Amino acid sequence: MPRSATDNAVDTAPNPWPAVIAAGLATFSVVTTEMLPVGLLTAIAHSLAISTGQAGLMLSLPALLAALFAPLVVVLAGGMDRRSMLAVLLGLLVIANAASALAPHWGWMLAARVLLGLCIGGIWAMAGGLAARLVPAHAIGLATSVIFGGVAAASVLGVPIGALIGEGAGWRWAFAAMAVFSGLVLLLHLAVMPALPVQHRLRPAQLFAQWRNRHLQAGLLLTLLLVAGHFMAFTFVRPLLVSVSGFEAQWLAGLLLAYGLAGMAGNFLAGLVAARQPLLTLGAIALGLLLTPLLLVALGHSQLGSAGVLLFWGLAYGGVSVALMTWMMKAAPHAIEIATALYVGVFNTGIALGAWAGGQVVDGWGLYANLWLAASLAAMALLLTLGLGGRSRATPVERGDAGTR
Repeated sequence: MPRSATDNAVDTAPNPWPAVIAAGLATFSVVTTEMLPVGLLTAIAHSLAISTGQAGLMLSLPALLAALFAPLVVVLAGGMDRRSMLAVLLGLLVIANAASALAPHWGWMLAARVLLGLCIGGIWAMAGGLAARLVPAHAIGLATSVIFGGVAAASVLGVPIGALIGEGAGWRWAFAAMAVFSGLVLLLHLAVMPALPVQHRLRPAQLFAQWRNRHLQAGLLLTLLLVAGHFMAFTFVRPLLVSVSGFEAQWLAGLLLAYGLAGMAGNFLAGLVAARQPLLTLGAIALGLLLTPLLLVALGHSQLGSAGVLLFWGLAYGGVSVALMTWMMKAAPHAIEIATALYVGVFNTGIALGAWAGGQVVDGWGLYANLWLAASLAAMALLLTLGLGGRSRATPVERGDAGTR
């Protein structure tokens, strides 16, 4: 895979894998922090005297800001070494977690989540293009899976462990633990990440130029539909499992761990298939995310049924990040950092819109109505993949077409 024009002067290190792992841990840290309220939503809402729907802002607000910050960070970073930029962002992540742990009221928590939005946008935008800079061309696919495996691992370990800590010691200790962990990741980053100088400053015009790339446009629309639909439902998975399925709170950590394990399997399975068949992979994911809310409507009242659907949900959504990122890199192989920034922006817009809209629907019409709306977005994504396949059997990798159209 060709390297980004801004990065082609960087030579790969003799052993780049510690740096790749450090990048994966960075995405793990920021995504775990972003998703931590999912397993703690009810406890935080009760402690800060807000509604469950309001608590959904802890996901939607930082995601919306990340959508704005991702392209801005890439442009404003200019010629700053990407290693230094990532170190700054990881330091801010430590502060955001510590501030969340100490939040005395809802306004303080929102301020901490605003800072998190900057970290999400910046770390994702930088990490997305690191594989092409750290490893030889033949290993880029595996390195990308490892880096974005941090996203799936956040579901496997981060969110359930956070929920477990929250149940045992209180939700504040979950954020405190993430502050410590993020600090350790920062130290690892400083120890193993090589210098990542930038030869050419990115200009705003380059960002706007990529908006005319038709393959990139299609990938961004798929990102918005899939991510918004998922987070519309997943933000409220705790009240769904407790209120509808009848699980006791102590079972949630284990259920989320099972979901995350399925997500890890989905991540690596999608990574293997998406390298050759990105559109087919995305179509399968869209179908899975369409069936998930429909199955929850049908089987959600049953503990066994809802647990089975949760595993299926993890498998389906686990491949979203790596499959979409693979599409973006193949759609714009000479502008990977720009494509990544746009992808991160739209991805987090999807999180923000999904969590916010889900909160409005849950507060106004209930959990089942929210599931139907989530299913409709996944259905639109599936129709889009079918339409893309109908227009041409060639994918970006088959056509070698990454140019701006």
